[in-house]
This record gives sequence, C-alpha cells and structure tokens, in this order.
Amino acid sequence: MAFAKVTEIIKESPAFTQLTDLAAERLGGKVLYATDDFFAEKENLIMPTRGIFIHDKYTDRGKWMDGWESRRKRTPGHDWAVIQLATSGKITGFDIDTNFFLGNHPPHASIEAVNLESTDGITDWENVAWKEILPKSHLDAGSQNFYECESNEIYTHLRLHIYPDGGVARFRVYGEVFKNWDAVSVTEELDLAAAINGGQAIACNDMFFSAMSNLIMPNRGVNMGDGWETKRNRTPNNRDWVILKLAHKGMVDRIIVDTCHFKGNYPDSCSIEACVSDNDDVVNNTDWKTLLPQQKLSADHIHEFGSEVNALGAITHIRLNIFPDGGVSRLRIFGKISK
Repeated sequence: MAFAKVTEIIKESPAFTQLTDLAAERLGGKVLYATDDFFAEKENLIMPTRGIFIHDKYTDRGKWMDGWESRRKRTPGHDWAVIQLATSGKITGFDIDTNFFLGNHPPHASIEAVNLESTDGITDWENVAWKEILPKSHLDAGSQNFYECESNEIYTHLRLHIYPDGGVARFRVYGEVFKNWDAVSVTEELDLAAAINGGQAIACNDMFFSAMSNLIMPNRGVNMGDGWETKRNRTPNNRDWVILKLAHKGMVDRIIVDTCHFKGNYPDSCSIEACVSDNDDVVNNTDWKTLLPQQKLSADHIHEFGSEVNALGAITHIRLNIFPDGGVSRLRIFGKISK
C-alpha cells in the first residue's frame, strides 16, 4: 500500500477535502475512547471548523485548548483515540490538524482502521483487529497535515495514534459514504440528497459566506453560518446555483427548502432542475429539466413542496437555483430509489 504526504505549504486544500468528512460530529461521528485527554477533551477532535485560540483562557488543569490534548507522558508508550465514523465508508484522505498546537503538538501520528458490525461488548480496544492504513508519519506544528489513503476497503472505526503525546486540534476523515442499497426497498422514502446517505455537493457558482456542503447536513442549521450563503449580487436578474449529486438514482416525491436563520438575506425565490448523468461533469449539461418551478421564499422558514414537484422519473443530480442571491440552510430531496 502506498502513501503520499502533501509536503508543500498548503494554500489550497487537496481535492479529497471536497469529499464527505466521515468522522464529523455533526454528521454523527463519535470519539469513543482516548488513553488520556487531561488537558483538552477528545470530543473536540471532530468538531466543526478549525480549532481556535483564546489567549487568556485557562482551566483548573492548565491552558484551555480547542482540540484533544494529553498530558506529558513520563512512562513508555504513546497516546491514542478511537473514532467511530458517522457512517461506514471508503477513505480517501486525512487532515490531522495541529492548529495552535505549537510547543505541544505530537511529532508523529499513525492511523489504524477496522470494520465492525457492532461495538457491543468491546471493553478493550487494543485487542480489536486493527489494520494500519497510515504508517507513522511526521506532523508539523500549527498546521493542517494532509495525507492520502489508498486503501479501498470499507471501514467503520479508526484509531489515531500520536507519538508520544500532545495535542491535535481536529481530525478529518475524507471519503465516500458506503450504504448497502440492496437493503433499501424501492417503496421506502428517504432523503436522496442527504450527506449521511451519500449525497454530495459538487459545484456552485458562489459560496462566499458559507459552504455548499452545509445544505445536506443532518438537522436544522444551528446558526446563519451553518448553511449555503452567496455574496450580494447587484447584477440584474442574477441567479446563483448549487449542484448536488444524489446518493442514489431515484424519483422525487417532495422537497424541503429551509431558510432557517436567514432573515434579511434569504433568497427572494428558488427553482430546482434535475438531470440524469453517469458522471459528475454536469455543470454545462444542457439536459436540465424543471423539477420544481420557481417558488417564492420567506425568511427563516421551512418551505415544503409536494404537488408543485414535477414527475420527471428517475434522476441523479439536481441544481438549486436561487434568485437573486442569499442563503439557504438546508435542502431535502425526498424520494424513492430506482433499481
């Protein structure tokens, strides 16, 4: 198995960071165990955004840090943490981010993985049948440390080793959701666009204020930054757009457009188009058909459309258009898969 580290100073993140963060807490990831998190809690590893630094903030154990930090090890060995992915998946790359950990970052890290049907009864994580998917590798202080993973296997849990101790701000596990579609009935309604099912935001014309991938996260947005928001556009008749790849080819029954938290900056209206494609090169596709005709939107509101949705048959991609600009918190595309 080959591994490659992104060694240059990163100005643009590697392409794999556009994939789903399978470990993300907001998607359902969990940190199940750590050998030591004396200074900073293990749960911070999978929180949204990069870690922050508050100069004069302390706890009764020392300096407050936004990450996972173990105490200085005075005995043989090293520290490690077990992460349960939000969903099983194939991993493409990692970001071991030591943001703001400067004199206290681990010099090296490695990663192991396993596919478990259940964790019931596991009390000794050391005796799980781990497989190394990233060998012991160098970490820079205060940096995003990107590594590629060329394993094609499906995993559910990871073990992040740090050598010998120290702090990691965030741990990102980028890859593709694996879902057993053979077990999904063609009569079951599900959100075909949801990230947890394998949906992906693949392109947009603008995401100046917040990322397009927020549109397909679970739950309602927690604030205005937890959505997709474009900059103000004064061009007459402007249209901003985002393209989503559905988790599975399917037929749409109903749609929810949620403008939660967007009050003075929600779009005036929206429409949704759809197409069928066997690849994701659909930006210039000329075969878009109207799935949802243009509809007026309101501030901070859940808009549900059923009878307004056109029956197009099975589709693979959708394009949300907003007029003229603004923010949408969540987009739900409910329907049934086509086999």
